[in-house]
Amino acid sequence: MAEIKPIRAWRYSADLAKNIEELTSPLFDVVSQKQREKLYQNQYSSIHLSVPKGENAADNAKEILKQWKSDGILERDALYGIYVYYQYFTLAGSQKEYCRKGFICNIKAYDWNEKEILRHENTMPGAVNDRIEILEKTQLNVSPTHGLYTDDSFELEKYMDESMLNPIYETEDYQGVRDMLSLIQDAEIIKKFIKTIESRKIILADGHHRYEGSLLYRQKMMRENPNHTGNEGYNYHMMFLTNTEADDLRILPTHRLIKDLPNFSSEEVMEKLDKYFTIKPVEDAHSINEIILGKKWAFGVLFKDFAVKVRLKPEVLEQLSWQFPEEVKSLDLTVMHYFIIEKILGIPGKEQRASPFLEFDRNFSDCLTKVLASDAQMAIITNDISMEDVKNVCYSGFTMPQKSTYFYPKVICGYLFSTINEDEFRSPPYSCF
Repeated sequence: MAEIKPIRAWRYSADLAKNIEELTSPLFDVVSQKQREKLYQNQYSSIHLSVPKGENAADNAKEILKQWKSDGILERDALYGIYVYYQYFTLAGSQKEYCRKGFICNIKAYDWNEKEILRHENTMPGAVNDRIEILEKTQLNVSPTHGLYTDDSFELEKYMDESMLNPIYETEDYQGVRDMLSLIQDAEIIKKFIKTIESRKIILADGHHRYEGSLLYRQKMMRENPNHTGNEGYNYHMMFLTNTEADDLRILPTHRLIKDLPNFSSEEVMEKLDKYFTIKPVEDAHSINEIILGKKWAFGVLFKDFAVKVRLKPEVLEQLSWQFPEEVKSLDLTVMHYFIIEKILGIPGKEQRASPFLEFDRNFSDCLTKVLASDAQMAIITNDISMEDVKNVCYSGFTMPQKSTYFYPKVICGYLFSTINEDEFRSPPYSCF
């Protein structure tokens, strides 16, 4: 039973919000150093809260937030609300415009073993620690993570569509995506959102480090608070929720690059590939991503002088010895990491996550360019993963191989901020929430 609450958000003042596009920023884990330096030049950019500068970055964010509140840079909405968030986008090679529909709310930061929020990948401790420190010092959720619920009746979309007739923000972000935000403050409609979600499990699509930061902070506060009730602000986390049944939910593939692997030989790799895969030469390497499209256990393998399509021989799958359920074993990425990266390239599975020889790139053209320029010894091109695969793995209780999914587009930071400060989080007497 996933518990959500509306947010009484902090947002930029009406004056500043006239130029809201100049104040938004990419999420902390995708913003490049070049983007950061440019964004830091605007003293009111949201980057100062999400990726604060300096040796004492979290303390700096705390002081900046305090000053912004005091100076009226940020103002709180008068009422609680559900913030409807739409993202309009196109994909390479298509003129179709998609619209990913969802809403932003507070959600309880459930422990993983409660199985109300399900993860599909594991986190890196360093990145989690960074997020906890900023959360603890600022008492603010700066950007929403992305969660998925399943509702084939599309109960909430009609309310979201109606709300979006009167958007409060509309911008074009760094991805070329058109972002729009609107606000629902009708208490009866908000209760419908709460009721719809309470019977659903949530799959965490993006933002594992930020969510785990909230979870670990909640656990710490529960230990320190002898009067813990479960209703305190530290129990909650800001999340953007979208429906898995929507046609406009897109998961893009992440390809693998091999670099600086000792004693690498494309001839030897080809000999070993033949043991597990059927191999077909590809004359035009630029088309290899299209050639493998939709074919199970099929990959494009790029070398500097040639390219091939490989497809696992079906009878070979039973040799996969990793102790995973069938939902995980049968994934394209599990096949790739076991047969190509471990068995053929010799990088053991337990070492792959931190291997200096393995890199990830979502851009097919970049992969091809790097191989042709000898910046990589080899590229492994993969298909995207389906939403059904994500659901099946999550419901099995296991996680997917690293960098399995890239839910596109990324949400942006700066439209709204959600406090967990107890004095601010506590509902006023006039509120029904």
